[in-house]
Amino acid sequence: MPGVAPIRPLVRAYIGLGANLGAARAALQSACEQLAALPETRWVGRSAWYRSAPVDASGPDYLNAVAVLDTGLAPLALLHALQAIELEHGRLRPYRNAPRTLDLDLLLHGDAVQPGPELILPHPRLHERAFVLQPLREVAPDLALPGRPSLDLLCAACADQAIERLPS
Repeated sequence: MPGVAPIRPLVRAYIGLGANLGAARAALQSACEQLAALPETRWVGRSAWYRSAPVDASGPDYLNAVAVLDTGLAPLALLHALQAIELEHGRLRPYRNAPRTLDLDLLLHGDAVQPGPELILPHPRLHERAFVLQPLREVAPDLALPGRPSLDLLCAACADQAIERLPS
C-alpha cells in the first residue's frame, strides 16, 4: 500500500532491569509499563523480582528482573528508547557502577552479535552476573547465549554472588 511503511518482523529482546535508589519497585514497574508501550513492540512478560547485592559497586541492594519484548525496533533504536526511559526516572551517571534510580540494559536482541562502540550485543557482562542470569533463566530456560555454556552452568559459576528471588 503506497505511503504505508512496511512493518518489520518482530525480534525477541531481553532487557535487564535494576534499581537501588529511591522507590525502586515503583520505578521498575513504571519502566515495565513504558517498555510495553514502545512503538513496534509487544510486551511478552517479566521474571520475578530479585534482590541482589551490588557487583563491583557499593550502595544498597538492587531490585532486579528481566523483561521480555518482541520488537520491530532495531538494536540502537531500542537502546536509545531504554536510555530515554532511564532519564525520565532521574538516572544519573556520575561514575561507573554508581547507584541507580533505574538501570535498563539491552541484554540480547534476537541473535544479534554487535561489537560496539555504542552498543555491544550480547551484553558484555551478562554471563558474569547472577542478577541477570537467574531471572533470564526463569523467563527463557532453554536460551542459548552465543559462544557461552548453558544458563544453568553460567548460574552455577556465579553461585557466590548474593541474590534472592522475592515472593510475588
